[in-house]
Amino acid sequence: MHPRTALRLVLPCLTVALASAQEPIDRDLNARIREEAFQRSQIMATLHQLTDVHSPRLTGSPSYRAAAQWAADQLKAWGLSDAHLEAWDWGHPGWTNLRCAAHAEAPWTGRLEVEPLAWGPSTEGTVRGAALLLPVPEEPTEAELTAILAAAGDAVKGRLVLAGALRDLPALNPAPMPLRHADEALAKRFDPAHPTPMGPRPQAPRRPGALEPRAVNERVDAFLLAHKALARINDAGLRHGQIRAFSNRTYDPARIVPTVVMRHEDYGRIARLLQDGVEVRLALEVANRLHPEGTKGLNVVADLPGSDKAGEVVLLGAHLDAWHTATGATDNGTGAAVMMEAGRILAAAGAKPRRTIRIALWDAEEHGLLGSAAYVKAHFGDAEQPLPGHGSLVAAFNVDSGAGQVRGLGLFGPPAGAQVLRELLAPFADLAVKGASASANRPSRKRPGPSSDSASFSAAGLPVINVVQDGLEYFEYTWHTAIDTLERVPPEDVKRTAAVLASVAWHLANREERLPFFGKDTLPPSPDAAPQPLK
Repeated sequence: MHPRTALRLVLPCLTVALASAQEPIDRDLNARIREEAFQRSQIMATLHQLTDVHSPRLTGSPSYRAAAQWAADQLKAWGLSDAHLEAWDWGHPGWTNLRCAAHAEAPWTGRLEVEPLAWGPSTEGTVRGAALLLPVPEEPTEAELTAILAAAGDAVKGRLVLAGALRDLPALNPAPMPLRHADEALAKRFDPAHPTPMGPRPQAPRRPGALEPRAVNERVDAFLLAHKALARINDAGLRHGQIRAFSNRTYDPARIVPTVVMRHEDYGRIARLLQDGVEVRLALEVANRLHPEGTKGLNVVADLPGSDKAGEVVLLGAHLDAWHTATGATDNGTGAAVMMEAGRILAAAGAKPRRTIRIALWDAEEHGLLGSAAYVKAHFGDAEQPLPGHGSLVAAFNVDSGAGQVRGLGLFGPPAGAQVLRELLAPFADLAVKGASASANRPSRKRPGPSSDSASFSAAGLPVINVVQDGLEYFEYTWHTAIDTLERVPPEDVKRTAAVLASVAWHLANREERLPFFGKDTLPPSPDAAPQPLK
């Protein structure tokens, strides 16, 4: 999952919109959904299995396969049909970390907080050596990077290299995000008179002439390998001891030296001592394992089958994979558990949808939306080259914004579709659910680009519903960090989200007409490129 898009402020008129609901609502079913969701919830037990038992859920790893198989088996046990793992070609071996430990040995002794880079190599046992600072700035030009590497030369041989100039982070975040979205801001966000603009979120301007971060990393990796450095140490660059460790993008451990990400506080202490001319000696042990059998990605799919409109599908989707530094509770164990719970609730409540309601848990979202993209390619094609099933999808829901409760829905589709969603959400106003919005369809706009699995569907011209949630601690603390654990999940929030999505999905599956969507003449043009990872 990727960083937040700011709420857009437009004129509020949500209260009137909710009060004018025209969609037929099955109040008896909603009551059964609420009773099942709040009196007999299984969602925290599901999260316990996905996080405490079957994690880390890194694509291609044995623990991901175990999580996926457990999810499929559980969905079957709850009464869903055709629960299975759908394989697609991932093309890389799996990887797991067995041990990772770092210590300072001089001029002081003590443990250092580090996390390994995925698909990195192991050290040869515990390696010891002097630290060296390679002062690469955040946005170097070609000339600057070349000069820094030339100046270091063979000095990196046998050293543990701090790869990057020390960053100066403010001690406190001057503008922390609130735990909950303000109701007045949400009212503006979901104003039906002002559709939500589409398109990629704006990127901060780069320094003129600066190399792309990936190019910088590749140059530094190749340099350290060629000059026989013992290890590479990256600065986490986060406050409060947080660490985010992603992956070796080549997925080939032979192309980099053993690499870890160190908490900013430890990195800063070592870097300052090195700048003073003090020798710092470190010890590092990293033990990793490749899994050649892990080259197939695995999506989990199960159905609550429909009746007279069974060939049409309402899809409840979320990604199951997660980074390896923690147990992936808020990214995206909560999303996977919410969708599983929504399916369980409907089965337990005896819901009989006219259209099929499908639960789908995606693999490899963190590596470029790969699992959802493979599913779309295999089952739907795209608007320009559709497969026979392209017209069968009524809507694909996506949850991927942390543990906060649902506050509304955002549709890639026309205002008429958002109005339907707005009316279906009206019975949940008591749970602080505020409304729905639609994408603005302007000639200058294109289909939304990469952000989460929703982009795999919208890029193919398929209807997508993103779930707008309270942020809680997500982007500031848990997103891809070493504390993304079950402790960060408020049970009441995920119960509410599961109940709301179960109801909306069932009502969409039982409408006489499909959810309104773009026609051929109104569908925005295709993005310039297929979804790519943002990390």
